[in-house]
Amino acid sequence: MILSCGEALIDMLPRTTTLGEPAFSPYAGGAVFNTAIALGRLGAPSAFFSGISTDMLGENLTETLEASKVDTQFCARSGRPTTVAFVKLVDGQATYAFYDENTAGRMLSLDQLPVLPADVGALFFGGISLVNDPAASTYEALQAREAPSRVTMIDPNIRPGFIAGKETEYRARIERMIARADIVKLSDEDLHWLEGAGDVVTLARGIVAKGPKVVFITEGAQGARAITATGERFVPSQKVTVVDTVGAGDTFNAGVLCALHEAGVLTKAGVASLSDAVLDAALTLGAQSAAVTVSRAGANPPWRNEL
Repeated sequence: MILSCGEALIDMLPRTTTLGEPAFSPYAGGAVFNTAIALGRLGAPSAFFSGISTDMLGENLTETLEASKVDTQFCARSGRPTTVAFVKLVDGQATYAFYDENTAGRMLSLDQLPVLPADVGALFFGGISLVNDPAASTYEALQAREAPSRVTMIDPNIRPGFIAGKETEYRARIERMIARADIVKLSDEDLHWLEGAGDVVTLARGIVAKGPKVVFITEGAQGARAITATGERFVPSQKVTVVDTVGAGDTFNAGVLCALHEAGVLTKAGVASLSDAVLDAALTLGAQSAAVTVSRAGANPPWRNEL
């Protein structure tokens, strides 16, 4: 089982009413939530851990997870409100305004960490859940606890506007979590935010040198690559008409994890010796899945039979 650990929230996406007026429509989302959904729809054994409210929006989140075959038994429920994010789209690119104070997700604490059964083989972390305490420290503690014996993957999915004023602490946390992780995924923009200007492959090899066994880099419409200590693989993006990019990277992550699971290599030893064929399969499923997501509105990952 793959346990996705991070934020669940309601995305308020811009829409136009039948009267032609601008409006916002609520969609269940959050970067890590989207990855859990995509894993379930792709057919991987998917579970989710987060702080989720018992309010109406929280019920929407759990119902959405369960409808996509995601196990919610590890979720920490509370009466605190649900995080809401208003989304602005410019040429299909999303920017966000978050309302996250005192929410069920933000206030997740160490005493809410789950005891994990043996069938949880891998944990995925990322998104805005790694920015604000106490939740950010709680997720980091979970990764530190589990990394010695289970595969961990991180995609920080960096939102510079959300981390303003907290960059030093945030950067230090991401550096620690990357060093513990077996698998790292970064967009090319995230890579440059962390490592500065330079050649993508060279910078990614610098990330590998810090501890991870493989780094996946997505490069938007160009494609995605996988870099290990000794090799590099690249798969071009599939050409589609882009509606918006919400959830694209999250779905890519799910495709990668699903492919590694299906290849039987989602173990500490397996990830340490990935073949070119397995990396190609992971990149391909990630790219195929993300292509479907960007071709329709909102974070709506594909079911396996849609690929």
